[in-house]
Amino acid sequence: MDFSLSPKLQELRDRTRRFIAEDIIPFEQDPRHGRHGPSEALRTDLVARARAVGLLTPHASPELGGLGLSHVEKAAVFEEAGYSPLGPVAMNIHAPDEGNIHLMELAATAAQKQRWLKPLVAGQIRSCFSMTEPAPGAGSDPSMMQTRAVRDGNDFLISGSKWFITGAEGAAFSIIMAKMEDGSASMFLADMNQPGVKLERLMDSLDSCFTGGHGVISFDGLRVPAQDVLGEIGRGFQYAQIRLAPARLTHCMRWLGQARRAHDVALAYARKRQAFGKTLGEHEGVGFMLADNEIDLHAARLQILHTAWVLDQGGTGNIESSMTKVAVSEAVWRVVDRCVQILGGQGVTSETIVMRIFQDIRAFRIYDGPSEVHRWSIARKILGKPQREEKKA
Repeated sequence: MDFSLSPKLQELRDRTRRFIAEDIIPFEQDPRHGRHGPSEALRTDLVARARAVGLLTPHASPELGGLGLSHVEKAAVFEEAGYSPLGPVAMNIHAPDEGNIHLMELAATAAQKQRWLKPLVAGQIRSCFSMTEPAPGAGSDPSMMQTRAVRDGNDFLISGSKWFITGAEGAAFSIIMAKMEDGSASMFLADMNQPGVKLERLMDSLDSCFTGGHGVISFDGLRVPAQDVLGEIGRGFQYAQIRLAPARLTHCMRWLGQARRAHDVALAYARKRQAFGKTLGEHEGVGFMLADNEIDLHAARLQILHTAWVLDQGGTGNIESSMTKVAVSEAVWRVVDRCVQILGGQGVTSETIVMRIFQDIRAFRIYDGPSEVHRWSIARKILGKPQREEKKA
């Protein structure tokens, strides 16, 4: 595995780094960023800046206006974008749109791409992914899905409730996952501004980095024409895996950038802040925390690159993405938690960006599957493998 960056990728990485530093970080105190994320007006301003420098939606195919980045190439660029909480929003590589774009490029029809995917890639609209449900519906166990799609002539009628739907407020359309009458699942594309769709409320959450927040949505007899089924009927669970394995990985890439930002802030503080006759960094307790940060950041980056390489080689990456999700989400959490400790009082106030990163990054150990669910899934795969026999001398 050769993880060295080509000159072209180095230039793109460095250009992204400059763009985030010069164009995006100055917006981090913009009053249009509220408890439920950047407002649509702020998002529009940020997207326009990325578009102007050719960095908008770089993961999309060149045919749609993107750069067609491989997974390894995304690792370099997405980490730089994540250095600011607003970077992924500006470059249109934030969740859930990034994952939706990936899935729709693979599964959408030409008409669906023209209607929904092209304006999504262009940053003109946003989307959401409606899968998670309140109890007793589907959470980490998708087989518990309660939302139903019933055929009515050449249409489907969808009814059910979804919650913690990221980006729900202001989304132009949703990918809706629902169970069919035979127990299988399918995905449907539907505009959000039509009868049968209701945004019940926004959920107050620890994080505030996603435009449109996290919403509770009800579907009451939503009529979806058959031509708006995404992919094939009955393959919803398979499509969910196609979407989720790369999406877990890109989450890791973006959050690694934020953890690196927190570390840089804490490092700069430890170099200048004096206590007991020397800088904080000269005290072993703080120096060891900074060293552990470097170890965690390095290990997380290598884990991401390995899984990205597996995907680029054509592997499904399911078990690798689960391992990476657990390892990286817990590593970056340790990094940011140490940074708060090093900063002391400044770490728990908005005097630095670290408090916001701390609030945002805690949820990453739950998003796209809690660590415990991934460990359980990994254990099942390990236990299911045939045992290798020891060679006899």
